[in-house]
Amino acid sequence: MNSVAYLPQSTRLLEQVREVLRYKHYSLKTEQAYVYWIRFYVRWHGRDGEMRHPRTMGGAEVTQFLTMLANERRVSVSTHNQALSALLFLYRQVLAIDLPWLTDMERPTRARRIPSVLTKAEVAALLGAMDGEMALLAKLLYGTGMRLMEGLRLRVKDVDFDRQVVVVREAKGGKDRVVMLPHSLHEVLKAQVVRARTVWTRDREVGYAGVEVPDALGVKYPDLGRRWGWFWVFPAPKLSVDPRSGIERRHHLYEERLQRAIKLACAAAQIHKPVSVHTLRHSFATHLLQAGTDIRTVQELLGHSDVSTTMIYTHVLKVAAGGTASPLDALAAGV
Repeated sequence: MNSVAYLPQSTRLLEQVREVLRYKHYSLKTEQAYVYWIRFYVRWHGRDGEMRHPRTMGGAEVTQFLTMLANERRVSVSTHNQALSALLFLYRQVLAIDLPWLTDMERPTRARRIPSVLTKAEVAALLGAMDGEMALLAKLLYGTGMRLMEGLRLRVKDVDFDRQVVVVREAKGGKDRVVMLPHSLHEVLKAQVVRARTVWTRDREVGYAGVEVPDALGVKYPDLGRRWGWFWVFPAPKLSVDPRSGIERRHHLYEERLQRAIKLACAAAQIHKPVSVHTLRHSFATHLLQAGTDIRTVQELLGHSDVSTTMIYTHVLKVAAGGTASPLDALAAGV
């Protein structure tokens, strides 16, 4: 059964994969990951010197490859699922093969773990150990519940200072949502926009290419990427080359800058819990629920499609609250 709407023009397998991924508007990170796994799959089966095209392989070869990843490489469940997704994409979307063995492929299940959450005092200590642009970005993520890339990709037009809201565009699942703009960040974020305006003005004077915009809009409005409203709130200090188009342009801040800053701040604040940028989002949700915010509201702010995903934070609350008395305490009290 042919389930692909786009027929790649290239005759080389990996170029065909890239063509279909870009036609379907997959992210660059997904493209890089899928190409890696498909290349690995082909080379692993050709390790005896006889290269085979995926068309000549099937369920047995896919199972062998995935078994090797689990037993020899000992990859995580999420990595295992990513490799499987890449191979399913290859057969269904690129090679237009949809056989029963594809449907029967079982995905490993990921253990449901309670996320690491900081207390309000720990958040204050963490943010207090940061300064400058990284401190503002960290505060914005904690204060709105945005994901890291949602914050980095924030554009000037999507910050509404009058209504005190931020519009998160094309978030996970391709959905838009609206989150609050913390009052405490109003003036400092305005100052950040003024700094971004300075960078934008200099880029226009020099004649640099505009920032990246969604493909369809970029085709319909070629000059859109040069407009002020579409500029990044957190622009990168240097230009970089777009790996897909080859155009040198202004990108947003690189995500590793905040990741490194968070690690350094954790050490300075003597926080010994496992902390990542995403921990700020977990803490945002947990602290809202602690304050009595309705779980449906938290679900909308986080952009979860199902409330069951948001429910994980109720388990965090149970752990944090410690409301059930231990029988040891009763024994110590002589009850």
